[in-house]
Amino acid sequence: MEKIDACLAALGTDGFAQRFVDFSAAPGVDQLMVFDLGSDRMRCLLSYHYSNAVLAGTLASEYLDGWYLRDPLLPLLEKALPQTLNVVEVDGAEMDEAYRAKFFESPGLRAKTTVIAVGTRHRLFVSFYASEGTATPCDPRLAKLASRLALLHFETAHASATPAPLNVLSEREKAVCLGILSGHKAEVIAADLGVAPSSVVTYRKRAYAKLGITSRAGLFAICAD
Repeated sequence: MEKIDACLAALGTDGFAQRFVDFSAAPGVDQLMVFDLGSDRMRCLLSYHYSNAVLAGTLASEYLDGWYLRDPLLPLLEKALPQTLNVVEVDGAEMDEAYRAKFFESPGLRAKTTVIAVGTRHRLFVSFYASEGTATPCDPRLAKLASRLALLHFETAHASATPAPLNVLSEREKAVCLGILSGHKAEVIAADLGVAPSSVVTYRKRAYAKLGITSRAGLFAICAD
């Protein structure tokens, strides 16, 4: 209940992401993804793996790079009516071979529970992945409650200059990533923050590790708007 209350208290704010990750940590949830279907493409709102950060960022970047068009659940998301909250359990059998290999077999994921959550402004895939070796997949009741919280948050959040995936970072890590996205070099970012360039490098490494990326290209990919 305390974690639910923490999520509710942070609805519409940048602090929601970390509270949502904490709330969703449960047996059968090894990886968490939130994607939003816009009028022309998919956006990543959150990507998080509880033990392998790099994996989440890599998969999110590849998914956004056109692979989402081969997601077997995409037609359901496109057709879902407003105020829909539908839980779908996926084991990979209904995917084409290449999609299944890239997003299930190669990364060692066994199953996922996806909630199609549609409001008035957003069409979300909120997905909870179980890795190979995990005894049971995500409890559908947890997935549904967590997805309702996510939809409430993104429906009420005001427009922000900060891309949603960065909200799991500390303020300094976030500032460094925003500087990189603005095209600034480490020396310029350091001057803006009043720290040494070496500190910028440290914050960048920490941020990339949390986001599951290894390069500027990965940062731009998951933060594309």
